[in-house]
Amino acid sequence: MKEITKHNIVYTCIIYTPIGAATVSAVDDALTGLWFMGQKYYPSNVDVWVNDPDYPIFKRLRAWLSEYFSGINNPSDLRLEPQGTVFQKAVWNILLKIPYGQVATYGEIAKTIAIACNLPSMSAQAIGGAVGHNPISILIPCHRVVGSNRSLTGYAGGLDKKEYLLRLENINLQQANLDELSLQVCE
Repeated sequence: MKEITKHNIVYTCIIYTPIGAATVSAVDDALTGLWFMGQKYYPSNVDVWVNDPDYPIFKRLRAWLSEYFSGINNPSDLRLEPQGTVFQKAVWNILLKIPYGQVATYGEIAKTIAIACNLPSMSAQAIGGAVGHNPISILIPCHRVVGSNRSLTGYAGGLDKKEYLLRLENINLQQANLDELSLQVCE
């Protein structure tokens, strides 16, 4: 049996947003999850989590979310520690580079990963799988990824939430220039 220390306790609470309640989780004052209630890929190991709505990062997250949902574009200074495979983390790092108010396509992200990994190509569907398993909604902006025809495809929290977030960021998919965004894996 693994010894429980303050460094491996998963803290959690429910945070209410204009688009629904979300479960958030953190370890060592780093955010590890933000899932809308009932969304696809909701975590299953929550029975060992410790409910602590006053955990410091949750207070800062509530303040950031309040500004975000008020239409304020403030970069987050919250430490993010999503758990996933090396491939998933590479995709999530690219999502973090999509600026507020802009979108990228699954295909663009696939090309970026292929170039970074020195591969001839990468499947947009594989990218979609990694994007869909993003454990930190909103802050890792998977809602900014759209289909090649500007369609609202795939959002584990529901397409209604994705549409709301894009509208909040004043993204008009019919006017978005999908060729304009240059995603870089390395800086």
